[in-house]
Amino acid sequence: MSVSEKKIQEVVDKQDIYDLMVRYSRGVDRCDLETLKSVYWQDATDDHGTFNGNAWEFADYLIPALSGMDQTMHFIGNVCIELIDENNAKAETYVSAYHYIPDKETHNDMIVGGRYIDDLEKRGDEWRIQHRLYVMDWNQNSKSTAEWNEGLYGQLKTRGKKFPKDPFYSK
Repeated sequence: MSVSEKKIQEVVDKQDIYDLMVRYSRGVDRCDLETLKSVYWQDATDDHGTFNGNAWEFADYLIPALSGMDQTMHFIGNVCIELIDENNAKAETYVSAYHYIPDKETHNDMIVGGRYIDDLEKRGDEWRIQHRLYVMDWNQNSKSTAEWNEGLYGQLKTRGKKFPKDPFYSK
């Protein structure tokens, strides 16, 4: 049994869209503005609750906010991609995001779970987000219990950093 060219293209398109979701996480966690903007078309929109407007302006708004946090990490989970036609798709991506936030003498942990609901468009051979809606499903906030310089954690010297100092960019 042979696989049709149409089916192969569907697999390629879905992988390209998945890669886009992963790249978004890298862009926000590393505070890499160019990577973050690369997932959106220039005329795209993003409704994140705290911001609703042009997606590139959202990126410009988001990076300074995240830069004030010592660490963030966005984990994507279930990714359901529905190809509407050869140039349009919808996706629902589950996300859990950890934020390590300085607070006077200590730090707070903010963990949030939600979903990205995306309308995607393919222009030429490239998929990007045309509209994103962020839906928050749950959150948890507490004083941090993170340890950075004691025991095993003190021995782990390679740590995540913001763009361009993160080890990813120096390899």
